[in-house]
Amino acid sequence: MNLKAYLDRIGFTGEARPDLATLAALHRAHLLAIPYESLDVQLGRPLTPDPHAAFEKIVLRRRGGWCYEMNGLFGLALEAIGFRVTRLAGGVMREVLGDVQVGNHLVLRVDLDRPWIADVGFGDGTLAPFPLEPGPFSTAGFDFRLEALDDAWWRFHNHEHGGAKSFDFTLEPAQPEVLAARCDWLQTAPESNFVLNAVAQRWRPDGLLQLRGRTLRRVRPGGVEQRLIGSADEYVAVLARDFDLDLPEAAALWPRICARHEALFGAAEPA
Repeated sequence: MNLKAYLDRIGFTGEARPDLATLAALHRAHLLAIPYESLDVQLGRPLTPDPHAAFEKIVLRRRGGWCYEMNGLFGLALEAIGFRVTRLAGGVMREVLGDVQVGNHLVLRVDLDRPWIADVGFGDGTLAPFPLEPGPFSTAGFDFRLEALDDAWWRFHNHEHGGAKSFDFTLEPAQPEVLAARCDWLQTAPESNFVLNAVAQRWRPDGLLQLRGRTLRRVRPGGVEQRLIGSADEYVAVLARDFDLDLPEAAALWPRICARHEALFGAAEPA
């Protein structure tokens, strides 16, 4: 782990100490600098939960990543600074689909004066870490809620415009084999959302950018604007301009993206 290279990648210039102010600053800087994206799944490039592979991809090749990569890299950097980090297995939409979802999301617990949850890998989740305490909270004008379900499980409720409405987690350290199995399933199973859909998301100081298939959404606390991408060339240009992703090979995904859009919405624009 080359900590300086990571800090340069996210544009962090302060003194990195294992304290709350540094954790919050790093969390925000990471999300403003690095897009959430799962385009390698669409391109048929295998992904793993190995944080060192995430460093090579995100820092050295200046790509984005999905939860295993984003939180894996973030956790590695936090440990290099001196934070005490525990990797947790989350379950996105466990409230609907049950325990089969556990392990489809990587979450970080960071212990300071009290436990904090750090999550730079949920795509459109919170811009800041939050304490492990039940109740509502707001970040950058977006409203979230953390719920204690029972003695073991917690549920994070996303904001109203989030792509996934929630994820569950426990405080037990994640089993690496569970994360690896779910990581493999998410990029190979025909019914996986990541196999079906091309996704890129990014925080901006004034809100969120969400690119799902042909639809580009600008989400701010006051509402949502969206438009359709019109061509493969425009798709590649949007990735470069809005997400800092230099991926000319993504043009090859355009026929599949259009087919998926028509399957979901027909010829009309999505509501």
